[in-house]
Amino acid sequence: MIRRDHASVIKAVLFDFGGVLTTSPFEAMASYEIEHGLPAGFIRSVNATNGDANAWAKLERGEVSIEEFSDLFAEESASLGYEVPGEAVLACFSSGRLRPAMLEASRRCARVLKTGLLTNNFSAASDALPAAAREFGPVLEHFDVVLESSRVGVRKPEVRFYELACEQLAIEPSEAVFLDDLGVNLKPARSMGMATIKVVDPAEAIAELEQVVGLALRDG
Repeated sequence: MIRRDHASVIKAVLFDFGGVLTTSPFEAMASYEIEHGLPAGFIRSVNATNGDANAWAKLERGEVSIEEFSDLFAEESASLGYEVPGEAVLACFSSGRLRPAMLEASRRCARVLKTGLLTNNFSAASDALPAAAREFGPVLEHFDVVLESSRVGVRKPEVRFYELACEQLAIEPSEAVFLDDLGVNLKPARSMGMATIKVVDPAEAIAELEQVVGLALRDG
């Protein structure tokens, strides 16, 4: 669904990486939970507990190493009833596969508009982006700005992350549309004045983006 509080001419399109340009890591999490007898949604519940200061938040801001994260996540998950190795969680975030249709839509946007990639990631996946991005290498070169949480020290949904994107693209928030698969990440962007699209079904999201930018982003 398109959410927009203010009418403005769109000059930039901002894309999330995991769950938008790639398949969602939550699919891999769900499989892990089934295989290891964990309650459905348990890993996400660990990440959501004390969400601004937990192991996952610290990792995405580059404040702890992979080894430190693994120990912290095991402790946090154990405190909620089931100990989960941090390495298992990281593996889920390296399992995403690029979505060709969404990638093509971003390329078509880039021919006319400014484009940015906004990703919460961790330094081992980043020297730069997760495995799927490294595998396909040049496919992300059309983005004007690539903003990585582990490099800039802030993350979605912190407002400063979106401010940095706007500053680097030289736009006002009201001149951008942002696509993400998590409502919690869309809320601050929308409050700043951005149009937002929650990506649940990629085809539907592309159709909604076409409406916002007034461009044909698919064949046919």
